[in-house]
Amino acid sequence: MEFQLLGPFEARHEGQQVLKGSRRQERCLLSILLLHAGRTVTTARLIDLLWNGEAHASARSTVHTYIGRLRAALTPHGVRIDTKHDGYAVEPGRHVIDAQEFIRLVRQAADVGDPAERVRLYDQALGLWKGPLLADVADDQLRDRIGGHIAELRMSALEQRAESQLAMGEHERVAADLLTPAQEHPERERLVAARMTALYRSGRQADALQLYSSTHQVLVTEFGIEPGTELRTLHDRILQGDPRLDRPPAPIYAVRVGDEWLPWNTSGHPALEFCNTYAGWGGPRLPGSEWLRSYATLAVWAGHMDLAEDPVVTRLLKQARQHPDEAAAVLEEAREFRGNLYACLTDPHDTRAFKAVAGVVEEAAKVSVFTRGEDGLARWLPSRTAGLRLPVHAVAHSAAELLADPRRFTIRTCPSADCGWLFLDQRGRRRWCSLATCGSSRQLSRS
Repeated sequence: MEFQLLGPFEARHEGQQVLKGSRRQERCLLSILLLHAGRTVTTARLIDLLWNGEAHASARSTVHTYIGRLRAALTPHGVRIDTKHDGYAVEPGRHVIDAQEFIRLVRQAADVGDPAERVRLYDQALGLWKGPLLADVADDQLRDRIGGHIAELRMSALEQRAESQLAMGEHERVAADLLTPAQEHPERERLVAARMTALYRSGRQADALQLYSSTHQVLVTEFGIEPGTELRTLHDRILQGDPRLDRPPAPIYAVRVGDEWLPWNTSGHPALEFCNTYAGWGGPRLPGSEWLRSYATLAVWAGHMDLAEDPVVTRLLKQARQHPDEAAAVLEEAREFRGNLYACLTDPHDTRAFKAVAGVVEEAAKVSVFTRGEDGLARWLPSRTAGLRLPVHAVAHSAAELLADPRRFTIRTCPSADCGWLFLDQRGRRRWCSLATCGSSRQLSRS
């Protein structure tokens, strides 16, 4: 079954609503148990929450009656409510509880270093939010008692997502997404600061200053406090037109192509460069290390590496804007292919990785064209019929060529724990990749 607690309460089994005719307090009782799924909630606690300390003499028997009705309605759908230690517990099972899923995704996002992946997880989590917790079965007082931590987690997720988006240059989206939250929660100064920064970067300096002014007024009149130091400093920098606010800080070891930051070329082969789009592959995933932040990055990178012509890249970027969900799916496919290719190139005996790469190569070959370039040399190119998957097919062609070339046995992995990038070493003399900085500092420290 699927339970929606973030917003109006809903219980569905195979798409059909369950408990439609149940009483509001029954749904409320079940929601409390679901919020504590796998843990026992005592009868005394349930009585206190349901009647807010003003329970009537028969409250305990009423709770037992509610539990009996809920068991009758839910047991046929595989949801068990067990009696344990003068209380009740919903047993964990295959049912989905949106509040639990929300908490899981937010915590997972907080542990991710890559801003793009973090934003994706926050998007999933916040997409579950259909309104205040138990909007139709709980009042504000009960909502604060049983779900105050979830509401706080949502605000934190909004702040973290906005800051990650700003790091990726998505200021216009931040300005739009935070319009209502920043107005409704002026006390959340990180939220206000994120929107002020987004407005400023979108060329809306006056709007950013107006947001500060309105926030300042509410904080003083309703909360009796002045804005914090960070918000005041941001206001001063916007007032002065500080150019350092114009863009997010540039990634390390990066080159800007169009509107995208791409990693330096280090390996001498497109297929290896594709693997190297993860900076620090062999070490911890540091913030900003994931270069394939968006489909636009993938398409621009393909053009930068001469795997796709400029008009093709322009067309792909337009298609990605028109079909964002499809573009996101292709980006995930590209990341998966990259991981398999890296494993295949670093371990020639990894049969699983080779088969995974071969599958993509064979698929790309089915929709390829044999053409002659301006240099007079013929080559295989991915067909336009590949659509948004064209960059993946282009990389697959490059990977196939390298895997069929004896040079693949000269591939080396940079041994730095902070690098792990791949490069060709046909002479067998290079110890570090051409990034240099990762190895040279260690060599100097030893001398």
